[in-house]
Amino acid sequence: MPPIRHRSLTGPPLPELHGHGLHLRPWDPASGADVETWLRGLRDPQFQRWNTPLRPVTDRRSARESLLARAQSAAEGTSISFRVADARSGTALGHVGVNEIKYHTKAARVGYWVLPEARGQGVATRALLLAAHWALMELALHRLELDHAVGHDASCRIAERCGFRYEGTLRGAIFQEGRHDAFRDAHLHARLATDPEPEPAGP
Repeated sequence: MPPIRHRSLTGPPLPELHGHGLHLRPWDPASGADVETWLRGLRDPQFQRWNTPLRPVTDRRSARESLLARAQSAAEGTSISFRVADARSGTALGHVGVNEIKYHTKAARVGYWVLPEARGQGVATRALLLAAHWALMELALHRLELDHAVGHDASCRIAERCGFRYEGTLRGAIFQEGRHDAFRDAHLHARLATDPEPEPAGP
């Protein structure tokens, strides 16, 4: 496992990323503002249309527990979840995560969402470009995977703009909207460290 900067919940600061007009920093479960933003993002109807978390986030308590779990994963080096904010104002815009980091195969999965008021500004594209570059360069990963529900055309376009090539359809790979007893297909995209670097986007 390569050395990384996140060692413990009380250890050195986790990485912060800057670029494309954005500031990415880890979510803070001790911050009331972060908890509120996380709750609002996961309760958004558009998020819930395309995503069905294993453990639903329905109130401040469950939102804080969700962020605590993500902080623990970051401390263990298995994933890191970034709060996406405007670089100038600091206004929260959304989320991007590098998840299921597997150092033995040099692979991970990525995911993202954007708050309703920030959509249509290229936020997800810019955030994914930053996070993917960090994962491939700083963590020395070789492969990043991204999947989304079939029909989520906006997510498909974001993936392709960020150099994640479409690789096929995963049958019954993710939960149906709002259900844990039914499944739907997903499109699989992936980007390799050896792929050409995508053109920068946004400001």
